Amino acid sequence: MQVDSLIETMNKITKFTDERDWAQFHTVKNLVTSISIEAAELSETIQWDNPKISEITSDKQLLESMKNELADVMIYCLRLCTILKANPIEIIEDKIKLNKQKYPIEKSKGKSSKYTSFSLE
Repeated sequence: MQVDSLIETMNKITKFTDERDWAQFHTVKNLVTSISIEAAELSETIQWDNPKISEITSDKQLLESMKNELADVMIYCLRLCTILKANPIEIIEDKIKLNKQKYPIEKSKGKSSKYTSFSLE
């Protein structure tokens, strides 16, 4: 399997879009809505189950379905990054830095609490 850089992948998405003259439909609102819809479709793959990772990876049909929906989410996210001229690596790194501040290890380790609850603990 060939591994592209993220920029190459984003360029492939843009080329695919341009070849079909779909950029006209890729408004910010439409892309945000599409991300939400595809994320819901990803959730739908395990809607009434709570499978372990090993159960998902051993079920080829479920795994393929999840990978397809996950790809749709990522494609729309990367397309939105292209439209907004946002570098996905930079915005992810910035968010990780912010999360490190919001979720210091000593307050968040082993907990699923939202950072707003830390002052209450």
